[in-house]
Amino acid sequence: MNIIEPHIHMYSRTTDDYQRMYDAGIRVCVEPSFWLGASRRYVGTFFDYFSLILDFETVRANRFGIDHYAAISVNPKEAENTKIAAEVIDGMGEYLKHPRCIAIGEIGFNNISDLEETVFRRQLEMAAKENMLVIIHLPHYDKVKGIKRTIDVINSVDIPHEHIIIDHNTEDCIKIARKTGCYTGMTVYPISKLTPERVSNIIKECGHERMIVNGSADWGISDPLSLVKVCSFLKNDGHDEKTIESLLHDNPNRFYSQSPRWKPDFNIAPLDPREFQR
Repeated sequence: MNIIEPHIHMYSRTTDDYQRMYDAGIRVCVEPSFWLGASRRYVGTFFDYFSLILDFETVRANRFGIDHYAAISVNPKEAENTKIAAEVIDGMGEYLKHPRCIAIGEIGFNNISDLEETVFRRQLEMAAKENMLVIIHLPHYDKVKGIKRTIDVINSVDIPHEHIIIDHNTEDCIKIARKTGCYTGMTVYPISKLTPERVSNIIKECGHERMIVNGSADWGISDPLSLVKVCSFLKNDGHDEKTIESLLHDNPNRFYSQSPRWKPDFNIAPLDPREFQR
C-alpha cells in the first residue's frame, strides 16, 4: 500500500526522515504552514517560508522519492498579532496560485481568542472565494470549547463542508466533528495527542468514513513514521485491509482530489545521494 501522509511539517525534519519514510512506504505528503518555534516579527519572513515549503521542500522530498505538496496560512499560534497577520493575508494571493499549494492551512484556534477568530474567519472566507481546501487546527487544550467555536465560524461562511478537514481530534470532540460533514483528522504522537491504540478504538466506535490519520511530526517529540505504526497496530487489533487502506490512502486521496492540483506521483525514484551534495 502506498501511504499518504496528509499533515506533516517536514521543514523541521532531516533528510534521514525522508529516507525512512520512503523505505516504510510513504510516497506522498502534505505540509501545512506552522509556527517555527518563535513568533515571526516581519511580514516578509512568512513569504520566505511559503516559498521554502512550496519550492525547496518539494525538491528535497522528490530527491528521496516522495511527492510533496504544501498548504499556506497564518497559523493560529501567530494569529493574535493581527497587524502582521492582516498584511500576510493581503499578500498570500500569489502563493495560493502556486501549483504545489493544495490548501489553506493550518488555520483555526490556539488560545480560542477573538483575535484568533478574526484571522481564522478571514482565511476561511478567502478559501471559499478561491474554492480551496482548508486544514483546520483544533487547539491543544479545551478541545470541546475549541471545536464548538470552530463550527460556529465554519457555519458562518459559505463553504462546502467537504472541503474542510478538522484536524487534531481526540475522544473528547471527535463525535462533534463527525456531525459537521467535514473530514475529521487524528494526529498520532509518541507522548502527546493520540496513540495507535486510541486511534483504533475511535475507529471502532466512529467508523472510518471521512476519517484521516496523520503524524504531524514537528519540532517536538514526534515521529514521521507514526502512520506505519498505526497501520501495524490496526492489523493486529482486528481491522480489515479495507479500513486500513481507507485511513492511510483512500480518504486523504479523496479529500485532496477535490483540488485540481492534486496529482500524486507514487512512483518517484529516489536519487543517488551523490547527485545532490550541494
